[in-house]
Amino acid sequence: MSARTHATTPRGEAIARLVARRLAMAIPVLIVIAGGVFLLGAASPFDPIHQYYGVDVFSAGEQQLEQTREQLGLDDPVHVQFGRWIGGLLTGDLGTSRVFHQPVADVLAERLPWTLLLAGTGIVVAALLALVLGIVTAWRQGGWLDRTVTAIGQGMEGLPSFVLAFVAILVFSVGLGWLPVAGVTDGDAEATFGQVARHLVLPALVLGASQSPWLVLHLRQSLLTSLADDHVIGARARGLPERLVVTGHALPTALLPFLNVLGTRVPELVTGAVLVETVFSWPGVASAMVEAGLAVDYPLLAVLALLATAAVLLGSLLADIATALTDPRVRADG
Repeated sequence: MSARTHATTPRGEAIARLVARRLAMAIPVLIVIAGGVFLLGAASPFDPIHQYYGVDVFSAGEQQLEQTREQLGLDDPVHVQFGRWIGGLLTGDLGTSRVFHQPVADVLAERLPWTLLLAGTGIVVAALLALVLGIVTAWRQGGWLDRTVTAIGQGMEGLPSFVLAFVAILVFSVGLGWLPVAGVTDGDAEATFGQVARHLVLPALVLGASQSPWLVLHLRQSLLTSLADDHVIGARARGLPERLVVTGHALPTALLPFLNVLGTRVPELVTGAVLVETVFSWPGVASAMVEAGLAVDYPLLAVLALLATAAVLLGSLLADIATALTDPRVRADG
């Protein structure tokens, strides 16, 4: 027992140091990303005042527009607006969204749970598709299913998620009428579990399917490599059933690189969520990012960019931790 404790404690300490080091590196990265958002917003040709007022901008007087600009600080230099936003961020004030006319914290509280629901369901769908199709195609290499899945996967690698979304709407909503087109409920209906689940099916399947080709093809290749390893050949030589050889001996080895790839897919998941939420009118933060971009809404844009960056960094960190925990050969302090 003492030898095991002695072996696992340095491993845990190494992983803790890895987490601390990544968190320390994340702070300057987040600051640079936020600054870049402000600079890109300053270069945008869109006038924020038009999005703030909407169609009422044409009936508003010049003096009223100037007063609003002054109140919102739109005429201040970019570095002044950035410094003011950073100062508010340090005190817990995320600022006020210009396009939604409410505190950014309230926008996040209303929309972030919907994005987490969609993204979480989407990544589960992608992982399940990858596991099932990756195992079956590698197990039956060269068969008709392997050739079909491989061809479709390679064809879908360059297919934007919004194209897949429109095809899904055309088939399952317009053509068959099985699933709703947009929103989280039917009209003004109450957001019950059944309503939300029914509206979640199509966007979650689209998001998961758009992320699955890389995962399927990677797991298939990793599993084919594992099937040629000595310990797998030895398991076959001992007369073990083929199903046990694949799932019990080859699959655990193939899952190690798969976990890393799953973490690196987070940036694509964020991009896909933006497109899918926009197409399906899903009320999450990803669709709010589009509206904030059109309105040059600095406070909301900066926070959403930080959230997206944090999600990417967290996905990479979790993948490294999972790899370090499951494979003792990997150095956690490297």
